[in-house]
Amino acid sequence: MNTPQRVNRIIGQLRGIQKMVDDDRECGDILQQILAVKKAINGVTKDIIVQSLTSSKTKQDQKKIEQLIAQALNI
Repeated sequence: MNTPQRVNRIIGQLRGIQKMVDDDRECGDILQQILAVKKAINGVTKDIIVQSLTSSKTKQDQKKIEQLIAQALNI
């Protein structure tokens, strides 16, 4: 899935959370969805940073940078 599609999916998840709040859903259900959105945002963040930093790097350099970013974002 490419970045714009992932962002659109996150937007859909946020709308779902808004509906859950409006419908007075259980706190645990809402928090589970919030955690899913946070994880999705971290993933998109990592992908954007990796793309930016590795556009002219070798595959080995790209993997190393990706690992460092994942560690920095704690994902």
